[in-house]
Amino acid sequence: MSNFSPWQGIKVATKGCHNYITGKPVVVSFEVTLSCNCNCRHCDLGGLRKEESLLQPDDYRKLVQSLNLPVAQISGGEPLLRRDIVDIVRAMKQADGLPYIILVTNGVLLNKNVYQDLHEAGVNQLSVSLDFPDKRHDQFRRHRGLFKHLDETVPELAQLGYHDITLNSAITRDNLKDILPLAQKAMDWGVSISYSAYSKLRTGDESYCIDSKEDLEVLRENISALIELKKRTPCITSSPDELRQTLSFFEQGYMPNCKAGIRFFVVTPDGSFIPCSHHRIKYSCQKDMVAGFSRSNRCGGCCVAIRSYSDQPLWTQLKDIPRYGKLLFSRR
Repeated sequence: MSNFSPWQGIKVATKGCHNYITGKPVVVSFEVTLSCNCNCRHCDLGGLRKEESLLQPDDYRKLVQSLNLPVAQISGGEPLLRRDIVDIVRAMKQADGLPYIILVTNGVLLNKNVYQDLHEAGVNQLSVSLDFPDKRHDQFRRHRGLFKHLDETVPELAQLGYHDITLNSAITRDNLKDILPLAQKAMDWGVSISYSAYSKLRTGDESYCIDSKEDLEVLRENISALIELKKRTPCITSSPDELRQTLSFFEQGYMPNCKAGIRFFVVTPDGSFIPCSHHRIKYSCQKDMVAGFSRSNRCGGCCVAIRSYSDQPLWTQLKDIPRYGKLLFSRR
C-alpha cells in the first residue's frame, strides 16, 4: 500500500522533468526547526533552541506552491519536535501539484499514533536515521535507549503495510564494517535502506572520513556486495550509480559540479533560502542565490543523498523519480 497513486506519480515525474530542464529545483529540503533531541557526532546541530523564528503551516503551503516542487523534504533539526508538524505536512500536500513528501527523523518521538497521523496527512516516505545496527547507535547519536526504541517501533510500524519507511545511513569510518549488517537490519525490520557519505563540512572532524588504503578496500568490497544484494532484494533503495558515486567520493575526496541552489536547496526555519545545509548564506529568493553562490560554486566536499540524487542525469532521475521513494507507481 501507498498513499501515492500512479496519476500523482506521473504528475511528479512531469514536474521534475520540467524543473530539471528549466533550472528550477527538483527537491527542496525544509528545515522546520534547528532544535534537536539528539547531539549526533557527525552533525553541527544538537540541543533545543528556545527562541526560533518559525514559519507557520500556511507559509509552507505558499512556498511549495510558488516553487512548483515535485519533491519536498521535511528535515531539521528534528521535525517531530514541531507540535504542528502534521499541519505542516497537510499544508504542503494541499499546495497545487501534490509533491512527494519525505520526512527525515531520528525516531526519538516516533510511535504508532505519530506515524499514522503523518501518513494520513500526506507523508509519502518516512526516512529514519540509523548509523549502527545495535546499541552503538545510542553512543553515536548521544541518546540513551534510542536503538532499543527503534528496534521495537520500526518493525511494528512496518507491519501496518504502508511500505513507506526507509532507513538512512551515512557511511563513516566508524560504521564502515556495518554497511551490510545495516542492510540486514532493514530486512529484519521489514523496511528499506539508503546510504550516503559522511562529510566533514558540518563539523570539520576528519576522523570519520574514509581515506586510508585499507578502509577504501573494505568500502569497495562492501559497495560491490550491496550492488549484488540489491539484485536480490528491493530493500536497498540507493541505485548502483549512487553507490559507485559514494565510493568515488571517498576515493577522490571530493565530488565536483555541485548544483546546490539550482537543482536543490534548503529553506531555513525562518523562510530564508540557503544553497545547502553546509553553506548557510541566506538569500530571499532562488534567483539571488544562483547569482550570489551557485554560479561561482566550486565546492565538492559532500555526497549527501539530496545532492547525489539531484546531480544524476535526467534519464536516471526519470527512471526512479523520486529517488527517495521506491513506491512512486505502486498500487493503493
